[in-house]
Amino acid sequence: MSAERLRIEKLGNRGEGVASFGGRRIFIPYALPGEIVTAEVDGDQARLVDIVEASPQRIAPICPHFADCGGCAVQTLRADAYADWKRGLVETALLNAGLQLDVAPTIDAHGAGRRRATFHARFESGKAHVGFMAARSHRIVEIDACPLLAPELDGALAAARAIAAVLAPRGKPLDIAVTATLGGLDLELRGAGPLVDKESSALIAAADAHDLARLTNHGRLVALRRVPDIKMGETTLTLPAGAFLQATQAGEDELAARVCKATENAQSVVDLFCGVGAFALRLAQRAKVNAYDSDAGAIAAMRAAAQATPGLLPLEGIERDLFARPLNAKELSGFDAIVFDPPRAGAAAQAAEIARSDVPIVVAVSCHAQSFARDAAILLKGGYVIREIAPLDQFRYAAHVEIVAVLEMPNRRKSAKRRLLG
Repeated sequence: MSAERLRIEKLGNRGEGVASFGGRRIFIPYALPGEIVTAEVDGDQARLVDIVEASPQRIAPICPHFADCGGCAVQTLRADAYADWKRGLVETALLNAGLQLDVAPTIDAHGAGRRRATFHARFESGKAHVGFMAARSHRIVEIDACPLLAPELDGALAAARAIAAVLAPRGKPLDIAVTATLGGLDLELRGAGPLVDKESSALIAAADAHDLARLTNHGRLVALRRVPDIKMGETTLTLPAGAFLQATQAGEDELAARVCKATENAQSVVDLFCGVGAFALRLAQRAKVNAYDSDAGAIAAMRAAAQATPGLLPLEGIERDLFARPLNAKELSGFDAIVFDPPRAGAAAQAAEIARSDVPIVVAVSCHAQSFARDAAILLKGGYVIREIAPLDQFRYAAHVEIVAVLEMPNRRKSAKRRLLG
């Protein structure tokens, strides 16, 4: 390992400063573009030692744990440059996929903060250490608070520590996922395995002491004091244990508004990878919706919410593995619009079927720039054109970006409008 003087050229995809040295690229966490730094180089990685010349865009971090806690990659970059970096993540992914497309400015969707968080617990000599992991490490950084969490998650860390303390004698690593709901904190344990009666009783007592709405262990109910409901548009939904939600309420609202706006003339919509129905339940206020997902619990929760909400148009929830069995072009035909929001892996097989379909409007939502770019390339090759691509930042200071894109098929628009107008 050697100490070297390096000039930072840009920020990489993970928020690290990138420099050239010895004919290769070197990645230096917490360094900013334009800076001259000294860093200890080890292969293609380096540890920042000193900032010789700081960037004029450098600002103070908002959290004392920054550069130790691995939750944030970029806290010290001025807001305008930070937003440009997030936008650039999407532009770079598209260019790497052979696409040169206009990308809208980054939309700030942090809102009140993260409404869900996963804390990690590790044990040493029977003592629980609870917090977030250090960057590229399993070491736990114990924190007192996180400035990125919504106020509704106040008390989440204390509850997580109490739960971990009960299971400390096991010494098994735990993940403790906490979600803010209308009923209070909903906590899901992962990694504990089956519980014995004594542990269950102690966990119930801890849940009571910290006023948890619900405590589950690998989806199995341990304690229920209040129903963990959430609002999705005009609908109230009971959250399945461990269910996926957008990171912030503002992020969900912004994505849903854009999905609904893009499909406002559609009378029938298919929602692929629908989860608990963040889009489907809103779309059903004015369109017939067929919604697909492989998560049986999510589908059941969406159906129950739809049935309990007066005034919705028919919403059919269908359990189906869209990776193994994507809807084919024939099954898609007849819908006025498609919405799809796959996991990070994207949906290449489903995108290929969409590209062969006759559906005039497609709204693609993604949390991964590279898989989005690949799927977009498939759709463009099939004849779709991009109307807009918007990056959303609901993962403030992290190297993640949410994307929503609207695509249309120009030579199918007339026939689609005839369908819409009857």
